[in-house]
Amino acid sequence: MRLRTLLPGLFVVAMIIAFLEFAVDAGMIRRALLPPPSATAEVLWELLSTGEFLPPLLSTLKLVFAGFFLGSAIGIGLGTAMGVSPAMYRLFEPLVELIRPIPKSALVPPLMLFLGIDDAMKITSVTLVVTFPVLLNTLQGVRGVDRVMLDAARTHGWGLGHTLWHMILPAALPFILAGMRVSLGLAMVLAVLSEMLAGQGGLGFLILDMQRSFQLRQMYAWLVILAVLGLLLNSIFLLAERRALFWQRR
Repeated sequence: MRLRTLLPGLFVVAMIIAFLEFAVDAGMIRRALLPPPSATAEVLWELLSTGEFLPPLLSTLKLVFAGFFLGSAIGIGLGTAMGVSPAMYRLFEPLVELIRPIPKSALVPPLMLFLGIDDAMKITSVTLVVTFPVLLNTLQGVRGVDRVMLDAARTHGWGLGHTLWHMILPAALPFILAGMRVSLGLAMVLAVLSEMLAGQGGLGFLILDMQRSFQLRQMYAWLVILAVLGLLLNSIFLLAERRALFWQRR
């Protein structure tokens, strides 16, 4: 059933690849700007068969996962605190609304000044872009918990910690996971961007380096690897989300 649902999407991808192959061979697209997909596939196969793709891939994944989990922890913790405590909300809401609209890519240059061009800067940039979607979704989920349920918990003598763990966080979990899923894609964007601006390795650095040296087949091959990586991460997250929210299906 799962394969059957994927077939239409795979057919569209195959048609686009076939059209690009035809368009390049027919001269509709300049070969100097876009090599035919078959030529890119040869380079891609070489990268995969030799294992050459692994070190840059792992370098990028390290940034994505480190920033993603750190930003998610900050977003869930602060969002829960702001949702439960009006005092915490009043304290942090101006700061959140001041920083949230800033494109996090615009913070990479000042981060480079303070943190240099090593992993600390890259992980910090990824953490920042992850934190705010998770924070806002957590805040929305916590504030959306039924007041009647909270009153019932209070009537039965539940403390704040017990209420948080057994009622508020489970009720807010769909919102939290939705924010984390959005943030996972943003984490990929900032990880690749920071590697392009200040990297000596990783997928972002290689894509930009191949473009600068006009090795277009290699550049597009690395882009394909990056696209497949994003697809796999999203699929893994969706699987984990379905398992975490098994009670919704019931």
